Amino acid sequence: MKRKELIKKYLEFFKSKNHKEIPNSSLVPQNDPTVLFTTAGMHPLVPFLLGQKHPLGKKLVGVQRCVRTGDIEMVGDEVHHTFFEMLGNWSLGDYWKKEAIEYSFEFLTKILEIKKEKIEVSCFKGDKDSLKDTESEKIWKSLGINKIKFLGKEDNWWGPAGETGPCGPDTEMFVNGVEIWNDVFMEYEKDKEGKYFEAKQKNIDTGMGVERTLAILNGLEDNYETEVWKPIIKKIESLSGKKYKGNEKTMRIIADHIKAGVFIISDGIIPGNKEQGYVLRRLIRRAVRYGKELEIRDFITKIAEPVFEIYSDYLNLKENKIKILEELKKEEQKFSQTLEKGLNEFNKLTKDEKKISGTNAFLLYQSYGFPLEMIEEESKKNKIKFSKKEFEKELQKHQQLSQTASAGKFKSGLADTSEKTTKLHTATHLLNEALRTILSKDVKQRGSNITSERLRFDFAFDRKLTSEEIKKIEDLVNKKSKENLKVSREEMPLKKAFESGAQGEFGAKYPEKVSVYTIGNFSKEICTGPHVKNTSEMGKFKIIKEESSSSGVRRIKAILEDSS
Repeated sequence: MKRKELIKKYLEFFKSKNHKEIPNSSLVPQNDPTVLFTTAGMHPLVPFLLGQKHPLGKKLVGVQRCVRTGDIEMVGDEVHHTFFEMLGNWSLGDYWKKEAIEYSFEFLTKILEIKKEKIEVSCFKGDKDSLKDTESEKIWKSLGINKIKFLGKEDNWWGPAGETGPCGPDTEMFVNGVEIWNDVFMEYEKDKEGKYFEAKQKNIDTGMGVERTLAILNGLEDNYETEVWKPIIKKIESLSGKKYKGNEKTMRIIADHIKAGVFIISDGIIPGNKEQGYVLRRLIRRAVRYGKELEIRDFITKIAEPVFEIYSDYLNLKENKIKILEELKKEEQKFSQTLEKGLNEFNKLTKDEKKISGTNAFLLYQSYGFPLEMIEEESKKNKIKFSKKEFEKELQKHQQLSQTASAGKFKSGLADTSEKTTKLHTATHLLNEALRTILSKDVKQRGSNITSERLRFDFAFDRKLTSEEIKKIEDLVNKKSKENLKVSREEMPLKKAFESGAQGEFGAKYPEKVSVYTIGNFSKEICTGPHVKNTSEMGKFKIIKEESSSSGVRRIKAILEDSS
């Protein structure tokens, strides 16, 4: 079975069960400070999983592009990927375990024609927070599935994605020992004290990885032998003059990282030293490093070419192809120069020395992007002693610091709908309209990120704002805030929303029916929330920074102060 056929069958099956299709969202999450990338199909649905009404109803289906970087070191085996596509179906307080499991079983056995004897499942074994999931066990048994394992939280519990939010037990499906699908039963919410309580709205959230499923359906043990990877692998073989067999790990890493890089750039990210830009830079540089093992140079754009053919149904890849290839090439050239510097630094550190310390080796790795393999290689070549253990100690120290720092990303929980974030969310609407009023009606939103401390708003504009403009924007937002404007929500077809003058984010994909928030006669935007009921609740708006985000895009950071 081919990728497009699998996706089509999945969407059509759930549409036949009265599910409405939702669009494939950007890899950069909107208004979510807790994660750098969209990591699952449920990510764009958080407000609705918490009870907000979805314009398309309670039963949804979709395919979502995702990026996960938590297990980047595991990429190189047969099944791990940084970028992947996730098929999902959702019930927002509608059907429950019986229907969810029956749908999964029907799709696997009737549509994909997998023999039920090949299916095994796992269920949650229960603990102090939740009972053993015997309900799922009974449903599976009634369908003739008897290979059932009970596992703990580590294997059969999902979430919350941050510290707080929706979560619950899940049941996983395996075919020939490989996980193919996961049905999550979001019946709990976890609070800040770490306690679990019954959710007001019980949801079903499922996920089926396209790449893994294709491998299973085509009888392949190696995902990289499927049609979504093979053309990229073939290109690496032809450029290097080496075979995939015997070089699997290296070729998989190069293919994986370049594919992920192509998709991340297509969603507006460029290589940098912070957040998404840093992840992208790391992926490209890692691909270059592994390319060195295959003795290939200036190869990234050539290997990226098949990605555009494999995913011809992604219009944003086609539209941004020139920019994507330019950014990949620039970063590869930059890194080649960095490697030269690293080599010079290695020579300096080991001049008249018989040993390189773990600290110095880590300095090369961290500051110069000098790969461990190359440190080992150069040490061997120059008869320099190198202790890998010492290096790993330093690396571990750094990873612990990184984890502590990145824990802050998850501080507010995936579903931070606190009073502060709600006020700041509403403030972005007023800010968007103030920018259009003061600067130009052509100003378009290019993304936002809200924490309980501040808002960050990106918009298309080609120059730095003057201090007078910043003051005028601030004053206009505060003026509207003091006017006690009512914030109202209305659901309407997307076409009607745009015809009514509602603003939408540039490049964002919306479903056929959307929520439109109107603030007095001042602002009208397509949005998912959360919002205050009246602007008088907001407080005093203050811009704390205005800077460049990327070429042609400016960024404003702002806070709300207590107006009393």
